[in-house]
Amino acid sequence: MTARGVDPRPVAVFEDYWQQLADGAQGTIPEESIEPLVDPPELAAIEVSDDERRAAMAKVAVIKLNGGLGTSMGMSGPKSAVVARDGLTFLDIIARQLIALEERYGTRPPLVLMNSFRTREESLEILERYPQLARQDLPLDFVQSMEPKLDAATLAPVTWPDDPTLEWCPPGHGDVYVSLAASGLLDQMRAAGIRYAFISNSDNLGATCDPDIAAWLLAEGIPFAAEVAERTANDRKGGHVAVRRSDGRIVLRESAMVVDGEEDLFQDTSRHGWFNTNNLWVGLDELDALLRERDGVLGLPIIINRKTVDPTRADSTPIIQIESAMGTAVEAFEGSVALRVPRSRFRPVKTTNELLLVRSDVFELDEAWRVVSRIERKDPRVSLDGSYKFLADFDARFPAGAPSLRECTSFAVEGDVTFGADVVAVGDVEVVASEPTTVADGTRLEGRVTLPQ
Repeated sequence: MTARGVDPRPVAVFEDYWQQLADGAQGTIPEESIEPLVDPPELAAIEVSDDERRAAMAKVAVIKLNGGLGTSMGMSGPKSAVVARDGLTFLDIIARQLIALEERYGTRPPLVLMNSFRTREESLEILERYPQLARQDLPLDFVQSMEPKLDAATLAPVTWPDDPTLEWCPPGHGDVYVSLAASGLLDQMRAAGIRYAFISNSDNLGATCDPDIAAWLLAEGIPFAAEVAERTANDRKGGHVAVRRSDGRIVLRESAMVVDGEEDLFQDTSRHGWFNTNNLWVGLDELDALLRERDGVLGLPIIINRKTVDPTRADSTPIIQIESAMGTAVEAFEGSVALRVPRSRFRPVKTTNELLLVRSDVFELDEAWRVVSRIERKDPRVSLDGSYKFLADFDARFPAGAPSLRECTSFAVEGDVTFGADVVAVGDVEVVASEPTTVADGTRLEGRVTLPQ
């Protein structure tokens, strides 16, 4: 890591995690050590004035995690460069959301991307379309650190001559805190009078910089806030927040941290009712103090991720990636809170299922470039088979755009189907095709449709 120019602080974090791994750490949170979180404060109950919002916007920076390559959708570039809707990429919409804040309040929180070396160039090219961003005092990005993948049998750095780049990996998004400090940006932000960083994923267009939250944090002096939303059956495999019995602090438990045999308790949404949206508000003064106190090692819980060195080859060397999740920092800050927010602040795009939904007429972009729903019920459930997994194949099968889903409650496709223009889905729709086929322009789909007919 040192030979590759990695700052000593991320190296120290890796050393700490490696020693935990060598000492037998499992990276788990047993059910007996936690209890459910109940009645978190709610965004809807916050009351602030326009003057407070305006003042708060001058004390916030927006950090977007932008290291994702969208490999699950067959991409080799940044996922944030994908067209989200209306011909605009995720980064286009994020930039316009922030410019709209400036138009509304007279000040704009600076935007900073946490890039990887593979996402940096293309992402910054997209932001060049917005000269307003170039006028900010802070750099537009910093680059996350890297670490070696470990041979699962020996815990030594793995070697893979077929493709040496696969010997390295990012250390999970928990790296954001130490990389922010290592880049010098933490000091620059504090010197500029910025009090909070709002950190979220670049593929979550619901994660807008909310002036009400910022003003509330400033008024209450809260050091760290994690936005949580009500957990449903669809969220049962995602991370949830809870309260640690030993000290009463809020903790985040991810699926990789579950003890064997406790999966049912982890997935019990009636017991653990709040999931982590990965929208975080971090007090920069408190972060700086913690990092100095702990010599750069924030002490986030270890996550042990077992894979193969080449993720496309099941027969390649078994490896361990040592990771951490940025949301687990909620336990590091004394006085942290979980803030209940509406589901509209959580609209991630992890697969082409979610991409089809975001592109559909279920949503629109409002005057502040927020993605808002046009329906008053739950989003329709979308399920596309493997023919649509990769973005190029997906786009080829929806050449005229997404079908109308406003009257749809679920939309499933099994088979190689290309959809024409102005197709409308109504109610629960299931399209099944035994061979490649096309749905004609203007078709109305209802119930189970078998093609060709």
